[in-house]
Amino acid sequence: MCLGIPGQIIAITDADMLLAKVNVSGVKREVNIACIVTDDHPVDSCIDDWVLVHVGFAMSRIDENEATRTLAILEELGEVQQELDAMQQGAS
Repeated sequence: MCLGIPGQIIAITDADMLLAKVNVSGVKREVNIACIVTDDHPVDSCIDDWVLVHVGFAMSRIDENEATRTLAILEELGEVQQELDAMQQGAS
């Protein structure tokens, strides 16, 4: 399992519980966004953010170029499909 896989936040599903729907290479999964929400970056501004997702948490925000490069490297290493399969099994 990798340290984090890039995904893009496509919707806030529960602002009070800090939950959002993330799209990771076509797989959509609910994740906790508590680690990326700040006073300067509130919940409603997280839509369209690119984030690194690990065990159901958006661990940090990254830019789209970094997300693309990271996905390409993980694909080369054979990690992407394993992570997507794991996400699909736990998808809500």
